[in-house]
Amino acid sequence: MEAEEFTDRQYEQARKVFSGSCDFMLGVASLAQLPEATLPEIAFAGRSNVGKSSLLNVLTGRKNLARTSNTPGRTQELNYFNLGNLLYMVDMPGYGYAKVSKEKIAAWTKLIFAYLRGRPTLRCVFILVDSRHGLKNSDLKLMSMLDETGVSYRIILTKCDKVKDQELEKLVLSTKESVKNHPASYPDILTTSSVKKIGIEELQCVINSYGIIS
Repeated sequence: MEAEEFTDRQYEQARKVFSGSCDFMLGVASLAQLPEATLPEIAFAGRSNVGKSSLLNVLTGRKNLARTSNTPGRTQELNYFNLGNLLYMVDMPGYGYAKVSKEKIAAWTKLIFAYLRGRPTLRCVFILVDSRHGLKNSDLKLMSMLDETGVSYRIILTKCDKVKDQELEKLVLSTKESVKNHPASYPDILTTSSVKKIGIEELQCVINSYGIIS
């Protein structure tokens, strides 16, 4: 599989940033609670149980930065993390299955879409997709909405250690074909594993490129 190429300097810069401070700021349940838009932001979106919290924890080298759970749908707000005063990382509620009421899911969905449509400092949305399942209708719906609003996004295939190399290769290729029809999507596909730490340094470089002094 083709992978993005980074220089030694970029890897070193990213390691320095992610070994520094990364603090939970606040949980946002309504647009009125959003912090002042002073730093660039990147957001992590994906279906429930796709591994967002685990990925955030391994990216920052912390066990409990983001809460992980065997119960899908535990993230119920836009959770803001300050990465070294360089950018905000936003952990979004998972869409799809969750053991909560339909009313609660509808409220989350409204908040997610309103945030993605209107946040001026949002630089990129990382859409996490489980390597065992590939793109689902809910992912495609989000992608289409981001296309319409012109918000850039990247696809990250998570849990790539759970599938065979040949299957992952086919999934990467098919996903690349899918995103060709989506103008706001970045063409390359990132593959990660929080357990095996596959693709983590590369993702750190990508995220660091959105910071204010990268």
